[in-house]
Amino acid sequence: MQRRTPEEYLAEIKESKRGKLKVYVGAAPGVGKTYKMLQDAHDLYREGMDIVIGYVETHGRKETEEMIGDLEQVPMKIIMYKEKAFQEVDVEAIKKRAPHIVVIDELAHTNIPGSKHSKRFQDIEEIIEAGIDVFSAMNIQHLESVHDIVQQITGVAVRERVPDTLLQKVNEIQLIDIPPEMLQKRLLEGKIYKKEKIERSLHNFFTLNNLGALRELALREVADDVDEKIHVTGIKERILVCVQNGPTAEKLIRRGWRMANRLNAELYIVTVERDAIEDMSQVKREIVSKWEKLSKQFHATFLIEKMSHRTAAKAISDIAKKLQVTQILLGQSARTRWEEITKGSIVNTIMRETKNIDIHIVSDDR
Repeated sequence: MQRRTPEEYLAEIKESKRGKLKVYVGAAPGVGKTYKMLQDAHDLYREGMDIVIGYVETHGRKETEEMIGDLEQVPMKIIMYKEKAFQEVDVEAIKKRAPHIVVIDELAHTNIPGSKHSKRFQDIEEIIEAGIDVFSAMNIQHLESVHDIVQQITGVAVRERVPDTLLQKVNEIQLIDIPPEMLQKRLLEGKIYKKEKIERSLHNFFTLNNLGALRELALREVADDVDEKIHVTGIKERILVCVQNGPTAEKLIRRGWRMANRLNAELYIVTVERDAIEDMSQVKREIVSKWEKLSKQFHATFLIEKMSHRTAAKAISDIAKKLQVTQILLGQSARTRWEEITKGSIVNTIMRETKNIDIHIVSDDR
């Protein structure tokens, strides 16, 4: 039997001291995530558990406000920004109070400038590191990897997003699910938004088609997360995502992550460039930096491959062989049919240059 190293023992001790994270996930606003989270908090409080509220978003819903009841609330931190006062979760006050569990709603929330962390999920990570359990909630459209899918379903580009890697660390996910028809009924009864917002929501985000598609997405994502935690794979897959200038780069990275996550695969993101990073224009450097930041969020390896008198296809083939990848993701070629005849198809070149690699072409919705 192989003995563990001192580093492995220390990592195990550190992990055992971490708090646990439970996330309530819904398909859309108004399904009852916060209500259920507070209901569970009250049940634990009655059992003698030391549980407090760090932040709860009631959206003015009377039934949610009443559910807070006599639960202790840690005062929010006041942060001044542009001569206005804003309230954010007081991480230090929660750590000092040191409850067993703290309820912190709106996992995907972006903190006001001047806060310790830019995102609320980072506040929560710090609290968990201090050994405190956290209950939080989010809607499925705030998950980074489904951004493009949600935009396609609803026409809405969600700005506030949570990295999938955080959800992988969650100890428990609870799906709060109600049928689309019931959710529409709650909307019409004024239980989700105020009266002036109901009609617009009913014909935009809250259509039955949208709600049905989002519900299916939520069910699938939660099921995949559970499956991922119990699944043991055999052959190690390695996925290479090739990005270039254009609207599909971030979409490709997210698609690559979703594939890698399901296959428990290593993920590599590569851009083939004529210039080294220091020789690129400021605009191009910012674009490449954005790709690298998104890649790191997915724990992917980001690479810049210089062409060095090679074609882009040859450079991709070379790095694919070097990394021993099993799958390649490419965006739809911007070349015209005439260019493919005269200069050759990038896909065909890669197929000729490599063996035993699956190549996936992702549509750019042109």
